[in-house]
Amino acid sequence: MPVGPLSGITVIDLTRVLAGPFSTMLLSELGARVIKVETPGTGDDARAYGPFKSGKSAYFISVNRGKESIGLNLKDDDDRAIFEAMLAKADVVVENFRPGTMEKLGYGWEDIHAQYPNLIYAACSGFGHTGPHSKRPAYDMVVQAMGGIMSITGQPGGEPTRVGLSIGDLGAGLYTTIGIISAIYDRANTGEARKVDVSMLDCQVSLMENAIARYAATGEIPGPLGGRHPSITPFQVFRTKDSHLIIAAGNDVMFHRFCDIIGREDIKNDQRFASNGSRTEHHVELGKLIEAVLETRDTAEWLPQLDEAGIPASKINNVADIMTHPQMAPRQMLVTVDDPTFGEMKVAGNPIKLSGYTDSGRRATAPAVDENRAAIVKEFLG
Repeated sequence: MPVGPLSGITVIDLTRVLAGPFSTMLLSELGARVIKVETPGTGDDARAYGPFKSGKSAYFISVNRGKESIGLNLKDDDDRAIFEAMLAKADVVVENFRPGTMEKLGYGWEDIHAQYPNLIYAACSGFGHTGPHSKRPAYDMVVQAMGGIMSITGQPGGEPTRVGLSIGDLGAGLYTTIGIISAIYDRANTGEARKVDVSMLDCQVSLMENAIARYAATGEIPGPLGGRHPSITPFQVFRTKDSHLIIAAGNDVMFHRFCDIIGREDIKNDQRFASNGSRTEHHVELGKLIEAVLETRDTAEWLPQLDEAGIPASKINNVADIMTHPQMAPRQMLVTVDDPTFGEMKVAGNPIKLSGYTDSGRRATAPAVDENRAAIVKEFLG
């Protein structure tokens, strides 16, 4: 029975570490079969990254669960024969090497497309396959810096701060997945297989939507704003008596309801705060007035009133809070990996919910290096 809309699609996965494996993991979550081609012996570098559970990398398992593995040396004739037999029957090949690496092996887009015209080729690299930086290496933090996202992250006047997760890798992985699915759809319509070329830097620039729009419109270079939105007010972090509270009163109606909750009719009627534009212009004064009231009570006391009034608000959850959040179980956003060594481990689930497909809430673990070699060789070579 199909487990997702990509059931029947076979993906040959040459990627390692995070951006590429995250992309192919998403394809697997949507039903594709993903066969991971790894360096014989050592495998993906991420196998050596912690934290570890019973000697296995939880980092690696989180983005490689449910895949198969075969160790192939693409400079060895016998292994190349296996690889080429796999390419002949696959739908997609994905790699995240530095541009030029696959060409040296004889498996660049031009070579592969000539020999396997039905095969979609997806490449996810630091800077893409064109442009003056195309051959340069890149890591997540490098593209966070180069793409501008670190310039708008953190507190005003503070030290440069990376986003707290690997948004450079994850953003590229997401866009690579979108590109692959688009190419699968395009192939069904046109009969043509395409090359998908995704750059981590390009993806960071794409995610800078509001910052680029602000600069284009005003000529002012955006900087870090801490916990405040640049153009909606109040839409920020506020201190309470015991912790912090996020309030996002995104329009006049919500703002007026919020003023009623905190008992400040005077703020609601103050002309400085009559519109979102004027509230944003006077955000410092408004923030001080609001915080003076919020600091009189605990966060847990404010939240029920805000929820009842339909004002988006939240305490700042940590990871432990997320693991027990009541919204997680109904959405199956924490699924269980079953591993023969350590038993069970929770990982993030699939956020894409599609009618007609059910989610068991359980996932096979990540494979050992070369674990599926015998079965794969038998299947593809006969």
